[in-house]
Amino acid sequence: MTILKGKRILMGVTGSIAAYKAADLASQLAQAGAILDVVLTASALKFVTALTFQSLTGRRAYTDADLWGTEAHVLHVELARKAELLVIAPCTANTIAILAHGEADSLLAVTALSAKCPLLIAPAMESNMYAHPATQENLAKLAGRGAYITGPAEGHLASGKSGQGRMLETLELFGHIRLMLGRNGLLADKKVVITAGGTHEPLDPVRELTNRSSGKQGYALAQAAIDAGAQVSLITSVERTPPVGARIVTVRTAQEMLEAVLAEVAGADALIMVAAVADFRPKDIPDRKMKKKDGIPQVKLEYAPDILEAVANLKSGKKRPKVVVGFAAESHDLLENAALKLQSKALDMIVANDISAEDAGFSVDTNRVILLHANGESEALSLLSKFEVAEKIVNRVASLLE
Repeated sequence: MTILKGKRILMGVTGSIAAYKAADLASQLAQAGAILDVVLTASALKFVTALTFQSLTGRRAYTDADLWGTEAHVLHVELARKAELLVIAPCTANTIAILAHGEADSLLAVTALSAKCPLLIAPAMESNMYAHPATQENLAKLAGRGAYITGPAEGHLASGKSGQGRMLETLELFGHIRLMLGRNGLLADKKVVITAGGTHEPLDPVRELTNRSSGKQGYALAQAAIDAGAQVSLITSVERTPPVGARIVTVRTAQEMLEAVLAEVAGADALIMVAAVADFRPKDIPDRKMKKKDGIPQVKLEYAPDILEAVANLKSGKKRPKVVVGFAAESHDLLENAALKLQSKALDMIVANDISAEDAGFSVDTNRVILLHANGESEALSLLSKFEVAEKIVNRVASLLE
């Protein structure tokens, strides 16, 4: 993950049973390439140890004992100066109050006071504590100073009850960290619309015509665009865990996707049409399930809406995005078919994708594509993960927008 490689993240861990989740988060961040420094409060040490985080990150973890050591007069300053993001997870009601009132009674507190980097807080506490006016006022005060507060979630609490107070799970919190780190990326302040998945055209009330598109490449592109700072609208026909920060628009048919695209591209800077949209759909759809006893049905097809053509022909009042990228998923004559689509749909770039390959195309986690540009240039990418392919496409879109 390029967004995390070499990024210096300072992580504060406070006294909550959710500290075990902090260990998992630290492990995931370190594996993604972040340079992670961890500061534990005295109460956090009741639940986890500094050795836990040192083992997971390969770096020293700090406690209040270090505040009174030989480095005391500069330690908090150095930790704060180097950090690109300060994450406090879990963050208890007590720590929220300390931060809100600018107290300096621990290594974490003085480091937070010294830090000029963005602050992300992941609250964790019993639901009544979270709902208390004092906690809400403190959170509002921190948010007013620019702190990014994520969670807490609903669920089972340490008290045995259910309510709002659980720290977010690692995957979701990880997504919020990526969102924070990418805010000033190549696509900062740009709106990007991305489509994903295959459309579903009904044959009768229970059957449909569709394809094997998993949506993996589209979702990877949405995450890569968010990592680059874009405001992303993801129009999708598949059920997958969406990237944190994406606006999700759920559709089924080609007609629904067309309507969603035309609505979302108004004011958008770029459209990336990854979805495998049906070329044909049944002309007449019976209102009852077709039965075997009635014999083999004769299904008459008609053309489904051509979304890229509709975007290319947008009339006045409907702004066409500055950059439009299409995908060509082909089983034969890959470059010829892709080049024809590039020209006929007035695209700025098309991603040619050979779906007959076993290690690329539908369902798998890797892809091998060729990028064709409107100026005649082409670029063949070797076999990469779909996220690596997405990052390269996003970089090209950023260049085209410049």
